[in-house]
Amino acid sequence: MVGRVALVTGGGGGIGEAVGRLFCEEGGAVALLDADVPAVEAAARGIQTSIVGARVVPLAGDVTREDDARRAVAAAVERFGRLDCLVNVAGVRVYRSLAEATAGDWRKIVDVNVLGTAFCCTAAIPAIRKAGGGTIVNVSSVYGVIGRRGMGQYDTTKAAVLGLTRALAVEEAPHGIRVNAVCPGSTITPYHIRRAAAQGQSEAELRRRTATENLLGRWAEPREIAYPILFLACEESSYVTGATLMVDAGKSIV
Repeated sequence: MVGRVALVTGGGGGIGEAVGRLFCEEGGAVALLDADVPAVEAAARGIQTSIVGARVVPLAGDVTREDDARRAVAAAVERFGRLDCLVNVAGVRVYRSLAEATAGDWRKIVDVNVLGTAFCCTAAIPAIRKAGGGTIVNVSSVYGVIGRRGMGQYDTTKAAVLGLTRALAVEEAPHGIRVNAVCPGSTITPYHIRRAAAQGQSEAELRRRTATENLLGRWAEPREIAYPILFLACEESSYVTGATLMVDAGKSIV
């Protein structure tokens, strides 16, 4: 990532923060975007503190607002001089069966998971083209490929992200932009830990809960998802575009 500049959405924690940290370790410059201002500022401080010479800037913004997406791209370019890579991590969840899904839930989750991803892509493409080409990595989910009970709205949006990725890969190939998707399986993040705690469940109990759900018998750490994203974001994956990379410990084949 030396000499490359990335914008990472959902950078305030979990996979987004892990991506920002790894990119900085690999010599890249990173703009972290998140609607949670204290979280994204803390993430940037943590990276700066632990990585000597890290070039990282926190940006506040809501991906569901086109103007915020454009401002984030402009701020990244103003700070670092260019934009080579966009990583779309930002997402929300709705825990409700499709039979009980409400219009409000649909609007909320589609706005963030689908339109937010699309708005950031649209905002970033001109800058990435101007840089001479680059990469976009969209974070979907193993459940964008397989079905389950109780989270159909989330899974539908993650399937849509895969369709967006393929279409954008076709459109942007002539401009030197490669577009790929990563489908994580169960990943232990602060969000999941907080949600479990609210239900009276410890982190240790949470980790044991997925012991039989995939071939490796455990959750992923955010950094384990960040490494495949790094591969797709840089030139080591120069012959890969329009791909869906499953990072799910075999969940999708069980």
